[in-house]
Amino acid sequence: MKKIDITLITLVWLLVISCQPGNDPNDPNDPQRIIDKVIENHGGTRYDNFYASFDFRDRHYTIERKNGIFQYERHFSDPSGEIKDVLNNDGFSRYLNEHDITDTVARVAAYARSVNSVVYFAILPYPLNDPAVNKTYLGTEEIKGQPYHKILVTFEANGGGEDHSDEFVYWIHRTNYTMDYLAYLYFTEGGGKRFRAPMKVHDVGGLRFYDYENYKGTGDETAIEDYGQLYDQGKLELLSKIELKNLEVR
Repeated sequence: MKKIDITLITLVWLLVISCQPGNDPNDPNDPQRIIDKVIENHGGTRYDNFYASFDFRDRHYTIERKNGIFQYERHFSDPSGEIKDVLNNDGFSRYLNEHDITDTVARVAAYARSVNSVVYFAILPYPLNDPAVNKTYLGTEEIKGQPYHKILVTFEANGGGEDHSDEFVYWIHRTNYTMDYLAYLYFTEGGGKRFRAPMKVHDVGGLRFYDYENYKGTGDETAIEDYGQLYDQGKLELLSKIELKNLEVR
């Protein structure tokens, strides 16, 4: 009799778990299913092997990915000469006039984080299927009269990098499956909140990139998941523009 009771309890427990939101891959509101569709729509397997270059804020960036092997570079000039920052699977290096000066640089972690941040935002939504990413469905809402899924992304400490405490919210168009808006909470260099709204779309070489209007946080306790409505109501202040110039992909 005890064996039957345990079996019944187990079956009931499995039924309850299977009915929880976010666990059914056939559920149109399952966050993993939504992210898979938006990645496919923005480039899919094209992200696995590509080379891209662009200019951003007086810096020249290159991105190269080959089946898990990656190299990101940032090139610029300063009074000391030509600087090249390299971030790849082996770590970060800085070069001055082609000479490795990494061992003399005090802010290696900050420079590596800066290069990675620019690339991370440029190739979104591709990184959203990294193993350390947690996805939570927050529901739906409209921005500028368009329907969106709203998904919260957090990170595991193990594998989530130095910025694993950061939080992101993404607005995914419910019909087109494009990642149009995002908000994020960050803690490095004093921390803050930001909201990005699409300004221009670049469909280049089979991949989709965005230029954004970058809005500053409100300075209060408003959750980033509410920033879409603040933007829609004209209550966010424009801080800067994120523009990828001379974009090439091959």
